[in-house]
Amino acid sequence: MNLARYLLQGVDVWLNTPRRPREASGTSGMKAAANGAVNLSVLDGWWDEAYTLNVGWAIGRGEAYNDHNFQDEVESRALYDLLEKEIVPLFYDRRGNGLPRKWIAHMKASMSALCPVYNTNRMVLQYMEEAYAPAIGRFHRLAGENMAGARAFAAWKTHLREHWDEIKIVHVEDDSPAEIRVGDLLHVQAEIVLGELQPSDVRVEFYHGRVDQYGQIVGGRAIAMTHAEPNGGGSYLFSGSVPCERSGQYGYAIRILPRHPDLSNPFEMHLIRWA
Repeated sequence: MNLARYLLQGVDVWLNTPRRPREASGTSGMKAAANGAVNLSVLDGWWDEAYTLNVGWAIGRGEAYNDHNFQDEVESRALYDLLEKEIVPLFYDRRGNGLPRKWIAHMKASMSALCPVYNTNRMVLQYMEEAYAPAIGRFHRLAGENMAGARAFAAWKTHLREHWDEIKIVHVEDDSPAEIRVGDLLHVQAEIVLGELQPSDVRVEFYHGRVDQYGQIVGGRAIAMTHAEPNGGGSYLFSGSVPCERSGQYGYAIRILPRHPDLSNPFEMHLIRWA
């Protein structure tokens, strides 16, 4: 640790060249950024998430290769190209008093953007807030009063499995014209039969995203729909809306997942229903 402290203080560029996707988290690059070094790395580990223009450089564009020799060839050429055309000229661009002003601006931009987000304090706090604290709260709910919560949760799971096949997505409609402008809201309403289940037992989601050449949604996102009103006969109306943020071909679908405050995640029970 002491040796690393001195080494990192003298680094200008932190070069990291793992074979994607074999990088671990990449904490060394985080330490380098905290010491003013600018990262130059393959888009893997933390750098795949953290990299943006003006905070460092990316080797390649995150491509995946089956041929490792070809991968090494492509990425080595990309590395040398960056060094020759961008990094070295920027480092030696020293005017006036001899300081590399543009390089220093790059260092400051890197530290400003990366250090507050990619650090152990933030990571441990996020683990505590999103994983450890909810887990201990779930334990107390299930174990309290001589395991009454656990028995009730088990009974709910049994009831849900027995009646899951009764769920039917009867009708889905939206209010969109043939073309939607960027910035408009797309409103969707779904009529869903739940049988013996209640709206509180399920999470109805509006799943949307770009459509590829095969008609499949790519990189989709899910937005929870709200229970609007009962429609009679075990049927309920759910509604939701999503802003159209970019142009292009988009698609959507309705999906239903189990919902209960003691589920570790919506996919725990391996139950899902698609429109």
